[in-house]
Amino acid sequence: MSQHQFIDIDGSVLEGGGQILRNAATLSCLLNQPIRVQKIRAGREKPGLRAQHLTGLQLVAEICGGKLENAAVGSTEVTLTPGKVRAGSYKADTGTAGSICLLMQAAVPCCLFSDGDVHMTLIGGTNAEMAPQIDFAMMVFRPVAAQFGLHFDCHIKKRGFFPKGGGEVNIKVTPSAGLRGVTLMDQGTVTRVYGISFVAGVIPKKVAHIMSECAREIITEDYRGIPINVDIVKETQGIGSGCGILVIAETSTGCLLAGSALGKKGKPAEKVGQEAGEMLVNNLFNGGCVDEFLQDQLIVLMALAEGKSEILCGPMSLHTETAIHVASLMTKAKFEVQELTKNSTIIKCEGIGLKTANNS
Repeated sequence: MSQHQFIDIDGSVLEGGGQILRNAATLSCLLNQPIRVQKIRAGREKPGLRAQHLTGLQLVAEICGGKLENAAVGSTEVTLTPGKVRAGSYKADTGTAGSICLLMQAAVPCCLFSDGDVHMTLIGGTNAEMAPQIDFAMMVFRPVAAQFGLHFDCHIKKRGFFPKGGGEVNIKVTPSAGLRGVTLMDQGTVTRVYGISFVAGVIPKKVAHIMSECAREIITEDYRGIPINVDIVKETQGIGSGCGILVIAETSTGCLLAGSALGKKGKPAEKVGQEAGEMLVNNLFNGGCVDEFLQDQLIVLMALAEGKSEILCGPMSLHTETAIHVASLMTKAKFEVQELTKNSTIIKCEGIGLKTANNS
């Protein structure tokens, strides 16, 4: 167990939500640095830890053999004293439709320097509002994280939707010798668009076709002649009913930018597809190499990598600003943000070159 002094983190600053907890817990685990997070979600309608945040903290603590104090739903202050990251199999269940992707954001990087493969079974919402869809984690975050040196496999056993949750995802994280800096500064030209349009439960397969076609119509207005291949999927395994779409543009320089949307009661399938197509086109028009949902997920990797990372983004999100704040507080990584225009930002970072967990 770490003997270092606690770092105090104000959980109410900037984005002021669960992201501060996730990033701080990940870095605590990897740096062997105890943390005390105070004023957790202080500005929210229901302040303090929610079930999903608690599940994520408990998972990280289990992976690193750490000790949590004051960890309960509603708590506005929590401490984590990390131990040693251990290979093995772990299971976490939000008990709700809480996002599996948000559990992954905290837990997957923790396993970078484990002494063997880490297997996780995560149960909750696979495709939830206010969080990236599991398909985004698999098809966008995973390949970009691999450029840094973070490698994991991800398999959807069954999807789960609001309000029941119950989705299940199996993950295997392979240990790394260390992360390397990445430069993504040239969007290039779009070479193809691909993705997935899915339905589950009582929703008919034709809805997936409609979402796909409406996204295609939006994209082809600006990108004529580009191959578009969206898989149409009727899920046979799943808890509850739901539908959604993810479309990804791959460019000549290897960039991956996405647009996504989820269906909900009363929302026409046409609107869902149009939203995903418009999001993708907007992300491309901003000229960045990563989209709004990938930005903040790369900050921890940039901070821990050896050497310089430089990434051209669209407008910097509040989540990204928050991630930089936490990483700067907990590491000696040097970040520089350069706003080129209202819709174009460069994020630079000289990483700390962490090679072994529990060694800051």
